[in-house]
Amino acid sequence: MAWHEAAGLEGESPMPVPATIQELEAGDLDAAAIDAFLEAHAFPLAEPPFYTFVYRGAADVVRLRHWIFGLATSLPFTRVGRSDVWYRTVEIPDDSRVEYKIEVVSRGKAGWVADDLNPQVARDPFGTNSVLAARGYEEPEWAQSDPGVSAGSFDELVIESRAFESSRRVMVYRPPGFRDARKYPLLVVHDGPEYLEYSRLGVVLDRLTAALEIPAMVVALVPPQDRMEEYAADERHARFVVEELLPGLEDAYPLRESAHSRGLMGASLGAVAAFDVARRHPDRFGALLLQSGSFAFTDIGDAERGSVLEPVIRMMNGYREAPVRVAERVFLSVGVYEPLVSENRALVPVLRSTGMDVRFVEARDGHNWENWRDRLRAGLSWLFPGPLWMVYE
Repeated sequence: MAWHEAAGLEGESPMPVPATIQELEAGDLDAAAIDAFLEAHAFPLAEPPFYTFVYRGAADVVRLRHWIFGLATSLPFTRVGRSDVWYRTVEIPDDSRVEYKIEVVSRGKAGWVADDLNPQVARDPFGTNSVLAARGYEEPEWAQSDPGVSAGSFDELVIESRAFESSRRVMVYRPPGFRDARKYPLLVVHDGPEYLEYSRLGVVLDRLTAALEIPAMVVALVPPQDRMEEYAADERHARFVVEELLPGLEDAYPLRESAHSRGLMGASLGAVAAFDVARRHPDRFGALLLQSGSFAFTDIGDAERGSVLEPVIRMMNGYREAPVRVAERVFLSVGVYEPLVSENRALVPVLRSTGMDVRFVEARDGHNWENWRDRLRAGLSWLFPGPLWMVYE
């Protein structure tokens, strides 16, 4: 593909323009020519490491809105002649996965929309984002449904919580072939329903269990009622998990007794909640799977992170000052395009200083559920090695 360079913003390097855009600019730019152009190409236009986003529609201004920390979050498109086609070229490294939207400003009104030209999308609790899969990125095969793989089943466990003075409903995954006569490892997952819906946790558990990469396990999928309060290093939550949820699970399911066979998992603020439970009760869970944790701390000055994270900052500052062993193994993952990457990197040597076995994984992705999905195999199979790994590793 031939390129010429388009002027960027002040202080920004010029971006190459694909030959396809140049050809479009040189043509008639009538509706038929534009229709043919759109029909003939897949979008975003790819010439790695450059990717060109294209929008068609009436607008005064069009911008690319993305979740890559460190890159300007609002990147303006260029209009092709006087047509209703707009484009923006961005350099993106191989193996990247980027979620984005397109901002359209028309007649003084602005709105963010998915990329109609790109069928690849991801869902989260706030809606749908378009997805750019750069060269080298592929959705994991083990995260895709397979009708030939037996599926686990789900129960609902109701816990009358004194810690929260309310009833808590917890969904529990039972592995395929579950038997009362057998004892199982336990994994407690914060934001469990979201992991099921947006990270395909049920599919991942089924596939990894069938492949013998993890043992058959019981998984408690915990939903909070007030996430921003309960997950922010709240002592009540730790009490609920250890003094109420755990005994309820032990009464209802045949579980292995050793801490080595029990784990906590969570993402973002859910990772903070999981870590805080282990910190307050270091003898109860041997494995931690922490993804993109909101492990905010301060070395000097004020944090300026908002009141929600103040309890987290106090907790992390105290732990960094006097770190202790809270589990046997800790698996951390984070996206390099997240603003949280520095906090997660900084936590690794602190955890290792206590003698805990720590594995840290970074990926070219952002703060989203599919990033967390894509790291589940590495985390679960390392923390809970199944018969396959136990034989061959």
